[in-house]
Amino acid sequence: MNSDPFDFSDVGPAPKATPPAQQAPWLSGLNPAQREAVERLDGPVLVLAGAGTGKTRVLTTRIAHMIATGKAHPGEVLAVTFTNKAAREMRERVERLLGRPAAGMALGTFHSISARWLREHAELVGLKSSFTILDTDDQIRLLKQLIKAADIDEKRWPARMLAGLIDRWKNKALTPDRVPQGEGFNFADGRGLELYAQYQARLKVLNACDFGDLLLHMITIFQHHGDILTRYQNRYRRLLVDEYQDTNVAQYLWLRLLAQRPDDQPRNICCVGDDDQSIYGWRGAEVGNILRFESDFPGAHIVRLEQNYRSTGHILGAASSLIAANSGRLGKTLWTDAGSGDKITICGVWDALEEARTVGDRVEALQRSGHSLAEMAVLVRAGFQTREFEERMITLGIPYRVVGGPRFYERAEIRDALAYLRVLVQPDDDLAFERILNVPKRGLGPAAMQAINRLARLEDIPMSRAAAMLTDSEELRPQARRSLALFLEDFRRWREDLDHLDHPTLTEQILEDSGYIEMWQKDKSPDAEGRLDNLREMVSAMRDFDTLPGFLEHISLVMENQEASGVEKLSIMTLHAAKGLEFDTVFLPGWEEGVFPNQRAIDEGGLESLEEERRLAYVGLTRAKKRAIILFAANRQIFGQWQSSLPSRFIEDLDAKHVDTLNAQGLYSGQEGSMASGAWGGFQAMTPNRPVGRVGHAPAIVMRAEGTAHNPIGAVAAPSASANQGATSPSKAGWSAAACRKPKPPALPKETGCFTTNSAMARSCQWMATSWWSCLNIPEKNA
Repeated sequence: MNSDPFDFSDVGPAPKATPPAQQAPWLSGLNPAQREAVERLDGPVLVLAGAGTGKTRVLTTRIAHMIATGKAHPGEVLAVTFTNKAAREMRERVERLLGRPAAGMALGTFHSISARWLREHAELVGLKSSFTILDTDDQIRLLKQLIKAADIDEKRWPARMLAGLIDRWKNKALTPDRVPQGEGFNFADGRGLELYAQYQARLKVLNACDFGDLLLHMITIFQHHGDILTRYQNRYRRLLVDEYQDTNVAQYLWLRLLAQRPDDQPRNICCVGDDDQSIYGWRGAEVGNILRFESDFPGAHIVRLEQNYRSTGHILGAASSLIAANSGRLGKTLWTDAGSGDKITICGVWDALEEARTVGDRVEALQRSGHSLAEMAVLVRAGFQTREFEERMITLGIPYRVVGGPRFYERAEIRDALAYLRVLVQPDDDLAFERILNVPKRGLGPAAMQAINRLARLEDIPMSRAAAMLTDSEELRPQARRSLALFLEDFRRWREDLDHLDHPTLTEQILEDSGYIEMWQKDKSPDAEGRLDNLREMVSAMRDFDTLPGFLEHISLVMENQEASGVEKLSIMTLHAAKGLEFDTVFLPGWEEGVFPNQRAIDEGGLESLEEERRLAYVGLTRAKKRAIILFAANRQIFGQWQSSLPSRFIEDLDAKHVDTLNAQGLYSGQEGSMASGAWGGFQAMTPNRPVGRVGHAPAIVMRAEGTAHNPIGAVAAPSASANQGATSPSKAGWSAAACRKPKPPALPKETGCFTTNSAMARSCQWMATSWWSCLNIPEKNA
């Protein structure tokens, strides 16, 4: 095979043109907008593909059409997707449409394509063609070496934090010499840029690169070697990009360089995407890339795919009214021939347990009616929310799967925490002891582990007893003996605390004292906060059990409930994991202020993050084909705190004519921690004048428990002078936020059902500029 990437001799003869386009079989069944997107082959084209409008079919048909009609040789086509799986499926579909192999076509992800090209030109960036691509673990190890060599405290400035910074810089196509000086102060008091430069230099010595380098090096080559850029531009005359709304700055720049033409020929680039489904800003995606397509490519033609083949009219109407609240959209109106279908159902429930019961009962009812579990999904905003739904499905005997990650009690941080508790209750549990001996790291590495294991086997005793014996032995280094003695002393002290501390509080203390929480607080990887959330949720779950052994026994039974293979399962996943999927029935729980939209996201990103949260809600709704059920709780125990909850502002955005009009009796009836009936109407009516709020704040309401002649039930209680004194966020008050814990509100009357909006109700609510996470002071009755 010829090694020259610009030699076409290995890709077969040029294709013969097909009969006139109107006779092409691949065009049959396309609607007018889809056909326009397929046939408009010249110049820049942006296909705005709404949810469920046949985007994949359009993209694959467009590729097949340009090859079959002779508009392009397969070797001139460069098609970029976001996953290797999508690339493989696209190639297979194109070849099925053509009825022959599409040899020579470049189809893959940004990174896989860049990796192939970089091996052809590695010497231009100081590498050999045999370079190694480091994984995350290798990257962290290398950064740890550099941090240690620089005499920087790795506990204060962990390698993962630096890795995250470097990854963000590379996603912005910033080499060490181009990073703004101010950003270097985000690590080790200004030494971040110095370490970034050392890291890049060390990679060259090792003949290695990391994932971000694949694009960064190719961008560097394109910018400094115009002849190579021109050769790629001349070869790949047809560029296609899927999911354009999810591109980051580096991917955008990579594409713009390739799309430039050295002459006045039109730029034949087609980008397919949907600005309303841009939900990955937290990992560097820039929705602005798709919004400025027309200015980037003057004369660009916009094709809007608006006919939806997935959802019913009411679902689309509700979703359209929701996303219309965002600003700066390119705009499109989804419609369907499938009929109106069922309206969106909004269920207000008393608390999270009732929420899980409601979903479980509805799943059972649908299953009894002949509906497949495989066509149902529970979509949550954050991973910690899956626990109660998992436990409810286990109780009901409903098979389920957690998509995009392990089940709640199988997550690494939960297994670590449970191992501490197992050793506390049963010191002879060797498996648990071995798991946590050096987690977090305390200087008890493989040598110490081997010594403990060897003595335990020799004496036929548990590892904990062997460890105690080794604290007085010369077999371990002095530092290891001290660490081991402290580790065992902690457990002795915690066992004494079992007599006078409740087990949730003791668990919080164990996780704090052991350094486990601090380990994750210092970890700057994207999933670190989620792991802390999961730990808080586990502690919250413990409050439902009288004893620690009772809780651990429950977990053992839950873990024993293994996923059965070959049976239909209910899907439980986050909204991000649901992107690209569809189900007949979708349950959307947790639509409350602070939960969804997520308060942390708003704190960090303000209005931009709020709009991304709304796009995430839109993605969730448009996963539903026939039924969508939104749920919110009037009270929610969030990491041990009972919070009064307001329905999400996203519920306000839904057009009432697409929402089922049911009413919950007693949900907001003056109980502590709730709004009185009538308040919801005010909540709805406030929309025109409702502020977004300052960054870091979300609306919260303090309601009177009883009304008076001048202050009816549902009116906002005037906050006392001390209403918000001492209110702190968990991030400031500690990971467990124990200081804000409130008693569980009274049970909801049994007649509680679902509800929807009633815009005719009085405007009785007002917004207070208090943090969602603040401890709410509920005034005394008739105060």
